[in-house]
Amino acid sequence: VCSPGTPGVGKTTLGKELASRAGLSYVNVGDLAKEGELYEGFDEEYECPILDEDRVIDELEERMSEGGVIVDYHGCDFFPERWFHIVFVLRTENSFLYDRLESRGYTGKKLQDNIQCEIFQTLYEEAVLSYRKEIVHQLPSNTPEDLERNLDQIMQWIEQWMKDNN
Repeated sequence: VCSPGTPGVGKTTLGKELASRAGLSYVNVGDLAKEGELYEGFDEEYECPILDEDRVIDELEERMSEGGVIVDYHGCDFFPERWFHIVFVLRTENSFLYDRLESRGYTGKKLQDNIQCEIFQTLYEEAVLSYRKEIVHQLPSNTPEDLERNLDQIMQWIEQWMKDNN
């Protein structure tokens, strides 16, 4: 399961809760990169490290081949297509997203570009171009009720997948 989306849409909250309910393992790619220092430089403009995508893939390959993994990262276009049976892109209305990012200390260009990314559905488009369209799903992620609904929906999908593939 891959869960891409703009920072602040609720990927981590959803991913951790889903892993706990479904008995799957959870990988936050940002944390993985930080722990293993999987970077290839620093982006001065956005004041953040640049992910070394090849090293991330090498780091995850064995774990992914075993299956049962939820991967949380804002993008997904560099992951091998074979890794995922389903991709959920979380979407958040701009007013909610603006407040969440601002509370994380995002300002200026970093704040504006992430809001633009959400407005133009950049990460959804990226997912549709990277994976079979029928496995990519958008889910609203504005309220606690949305979170519950999304968890229920994904759990149903997982249960159905298990029935169909075992």
